[in-house]
Amino acid sequence: MEVVTFGESMVLFSGDQELPLEYVHQFHKQMAGAESNVAIGLARLGHSTGWFSKLGQDAFGRYILQSVRGQGVDTSRCTYTDAAPTAVFFKERGRGGKTKVYYYRQGSAASLMTKEDLDESYLTQAKMLHVTGITPALSESCFDLTKHAMDVAKRNQVSIVFDPNIRWKLWDRDKAKSRLLELAARADYILPGLDEGEFLTGRLRPKEISEFFLKLGSKAVVVKLGKDGAYYQSLTERGHVPAIPVQEIDPVGAGDGFAAGFISGLLRNDSLAISVTRANAVGAIVVGVQGDTEGLPNEEELQAMLSGQTGYQNVQR
Repeated sequence: MEVVTFGESMVLFSGDQELPLEYVHQFHKQMAGAESNVAIGLARLGHSTGWFSKLGQDAFGRYILQSVRGQGVDTSRCTYTDAAPTAVFFKERGRGGKTKVYYYRQGSAASLMTKEDLDESYLTQAKMLHVTGITPALSESCFDLTKHAMDVAKRNQVSIVFDPNIRWKLWDRDKAKSRLLELAARADYILPGLDEGEFLTGRLRPKEISEFFLKLGSKAVVVKLGKDGAYYQSLTERGHVPAIPVQEIDPVGAGDGFAAGFISGLLRNDSLAISVTRANAVGAIVVGVQGDTEGLPNEEELQAMLSGQTGYQNVQR
């Protein structure tokens, strides 16, 4: 297994019209979750990945497991519980491309995860552990699990990639800052958005944000700048990679695609610059498709984007 990750995946219901949800009567069912998105993204790029979670003993839990496993991700360490349901959320498509998300995840099955849900031998055979700031926000036991997983990885020379991925609906701001910094201090690679970096470090510029995390112990930091691309810095190099201009259809899931592209580059032993370039390209592809995982590319599609072949023939024969 090259990469192991864990966290909550939910069933997503997207309104079929650009209207407030109270006026929407039909919804499209999909599956979404930051960590499983990254695992699926890496699997499509040819990497071996494993994802684990605790799912409700219900139809939605079975749907999620089948969906993730069907994408080539190992789900052998997932468990079911009848003590809580699988979480769901709704996406409101507003006018002008604005998206609003409504979560129904409090007390969910995934929030019941504990340190005991980690198979240490499963993690330690991996090359990398991917962690987000979403899982530790679900419950105290999930925070403990996240710290424990990172500590086990650190002791066993498994590289750790940490995406703060702040969900303000899940966090108290003061607790978010202290706890996410506690996790960041354990990470080898940190992938904050610019606003997340400002919040966590009190710095305003990508270079200052990066230097803060490098002093905290990271090997490298990549600050995501949205339409302005990304800034990367390590102890020995730094630079900026411009974004790839695309028509944005759905911005949700772009950060997860970015993480998948970046980790893929690291696994290929690419330089930081090339890894960030791959990350930008995957993120650009993802935002051009409705849904969290539907747009995640395979290696051929990624190479086409990187070479400037952003379109397809109307009919491919």
